Amino acid sequence: MNYKETVQYLFNSTPVFEKVGAPAYKAGLYNSLALDQHLDHPHTRFLTIHIAGTNGKGSCSHTLAAILQADGYKVGLYTSPHLVDFRERIRINGKPVSEKYVVDFVEQNRSFFEPLHPSFFELTTAMAFKYFADQKVDIAVIEVGLGGRLDCTNIITPILSVITNISFDHTQFLGNTLTEIAGEKAGIIKNGIPVVIGETVPETRIVFESKAQEMQTQDVYAEDIPAVLSSKACPDGGRIYETRYFGEIKSELGGIYQDRNANTILAAAIQLINRNIIRNPDSVVKGFASVCEMTGLRGRWEILKKSPLVICDTGHNVGGWQYLSKQIKTQDCKHRRIVFGMVNDKDISTVMGMLPKDGIYYWTQPSCKRAFPVEKVVETAKKYQLQGRVFPTVAEAYRKAMEEAGKEDFIFIGGSSYVVADLLKEFPSDKA
Repeated sequence: MNYKETVQYLFNSTPVFEKVGAPAYKAGLYNSLALDQHLDHPHTRFLTIHIAGTNGKGSCSHTLAAILQADGYKVGLYTSPHLVDFRERIRINGKPVSEKYVVDFVEQNRSFFEPLHPSFFELTTAMAFKYFADQKVDIAVIEVGLGGRLDCTNIITPILSVITNISFDHTQFLGNTLTEIAGEKAGIIKNGIPVVIGETVPETRIVFESKAQEMQTQDVYAEDIPAVLSSKACPDGGRIYETRYFGEIKSELGGIYQDRNANTILAAAIQLINRNIIRNPDSVVKGFASVCEMTGLRGRWEILKKSPLVICDTGHNVGGWQYLSKQIKTQDCKHRRIVFGMVNDKDISTVMGMLPKDGIYYWTQPSCKRAFPVEKVVETAKKYQLQGRVFPTVAEAYRKAMEEAGKEDFIFIGGSSYVVADLLKEFPSDKA
């Protein structure tokens, strides 16, 4: 099989959560441990940092990877989902795994894993760990796929765990209360391994404190002594932070929600400095300044065009939209044109209630089985007096928005990672 055929094989022969949702979710570590043993425990051959949470995992993972790269390490980065190419999930110093490695891994190991029937994510995680070991990375930043306790990445013993925040998402798997969801995320806290918690509320903090006490480890709460003292937007789309320990930091990432992520990242960086993992504090400043360039991160309040201003963002749940809606509403423009779609396991009604009433909407749906049908998007929108037209694909919705926009207008594309993925697949070079 060539690369394209191999990726198609992975999508078709293993259950893919991004495509089909619940049927692809496998709770438990049996398959992960079996794959790990078959591959001779590759994750034990490099240091790891483990990152869980409801929102901000991707931004925190990429920024910490950039900081470690700036400090001179060979850094593996494992994240999900991908936007355009499967290989985005597995990177070393920002460079995606080679097509040949993906093909060879499947060919060499399919006789073992086919009878096992692993999920797509279980197999991809095993591939990432093997690749990082084969390439002799110094350290890898590993993003949890879903939850924590039973997530297949949870076979690692990291040098640091990070939990960004807790809000309602994937409740069918993780629980219907913040306490239950926090309990699942807290499953990555290991015996004697320090954990940084980004944001809490009373019912989640008590869960983390209890778990840390049980694991006899240090729990650090980024919100207790915030490292970010103030922030402001940059004209070029990034943000500038005045910080407690690192002076002024300029970040490539421009979303207002990044203020919370920055606080979490800096708390984690301090822990890594204290343990002499980060050897030069200037690496923190460099990592923030070049996170997209160094790691390939896309889709976080990303500017695609400047006239009209076109921005896409992968924010996809209530927690993310609490910040996205504020930033969209305060954008200085003549008209707000919003290309919007979601997937069916998100709280679309609550998100709709946050959308600006003065927006011009282009309702659509992403090209995955989990897509919230565009007809139902329209029905929900009517309940909130939001006016718009229906487009069968993200590409058609975007083209119409561009056709109708004046130079002083603002176009936003989002509602789901998969909406952004469809956009970037169709318009890969649509960059300012």
